[in-house]
Amino acid sequence: MLTISQLAAYAGVTVRAVRHYHKVGLLPEPQRDHSGYRTYGPAAVVRLIRIRTLAEAGVPLARVQQLLDADPAEFAGGVQEIDRNLRAEIRRLKDTRGRLAKLAAGDHLALPRSVVSYLDRLRGLGVQERYIELERDAWIMVAAQVPHLIDFVMARKHEQLDDPDMVKLYGFLTELLDWPADDPRIVEISDILERLRIRALRNGETGADDQFAALLDATVTESAPGARRIMAILAERGWQGWTNIERVPADRLGPQPESVHQPNITDDDGS
Repeated sequence: MLTISQLAAYAGVTVRAVRHYHKVGLLPEPQRDHSGYRTYGPAAVVRLIRIRTLAEAGVPLARVQQLLDADPAEFAGGVQEIDRNLRAEIRRLKDTRGRLAKLAAGDHLALPRSVVSYLDRLRGLGVQERYIELERDAWIMVAAQVPHLIDFVMARKHEQLDDPDMVKLYGFLTELLDWPADDPRIVEISDILERLRIRALRNGETGADDQFAALLDATVTESAPGARRIMAILAERGWQGWTNIERVPADRLGPQPESVHQPNITDDDGS
C-alpha cells in the first residue's frame, strides 16, 4: 500500500494535486490505516495517471470525470468535442493577438478600419504624424458619436481627397500647429475652407450637432493658435465654426469692413 506522497511520486503529480482531486471528486477517498493516514493501491495510481494525462492534454477538470467513466465510443466523442472547442479557442486567441498587434500601431485603438484607412491615406499625402494624431483623436470622438454612420462619413472623406483644394488644405494643416496666428498663409487656408464649405452647402451636406461640433472645434483650437485666427477670419466673412462652418444669420452680423471678402454662395468657384 502507498502513502499519499508515494502515490503522487508514482503518478508524477504533487501531493497538493492529489488532495485537490480528492476535493473535486475525481479521485475517490481511500481507506485509512490505523493511524488515520490515507493508503492507496495500484488502482489509485492508474486513475491518477489517467487524470493527469487528460488534464495535461487540455481537458477541463469538469470534463475529466465524464471521460474517465465513459465507454470507448463516448470517450472518442468527448475528445472530439473538446478538440473542437480547443480549435475555436485557438482561433479566438489568434484573432486577439492580431488585434493586439494592430493596437500597437496606435490608430486601431477605438477606431474602425475605415478611419484607419483614411488616416493611412493622409500619411501617403505627406501629412505629419503630429497632425494625424490630432485628427485621429477627433475621429475617435466622431466614431463613438455616430458608429452607424462612420463608414459612410469616411467614404465621403475619401471622395473629398480627390479635390485639389482639400489636398492643398491638408498640406497647410500639417504645418498649422507651428504657425503663429499672424502667419500670412492663414488667410489662404481661410479661403480654401470657405470654398470647400460653399461646395458642401451646395451639395446639401450637413454636419454634426452643435454641442458635438463645439467639442471638436475646441480640440482643434486648443492645439493650433492659427486655427483661432482662421475662425476669426471666417467670422468676419459671415461664417461661424470649424467643424460645422455655417452662415451667420444676417441679423447677427455686425458692420463688415469693406475689405472683407463675401463670396456668392451660388458661384461655381466660391469667389
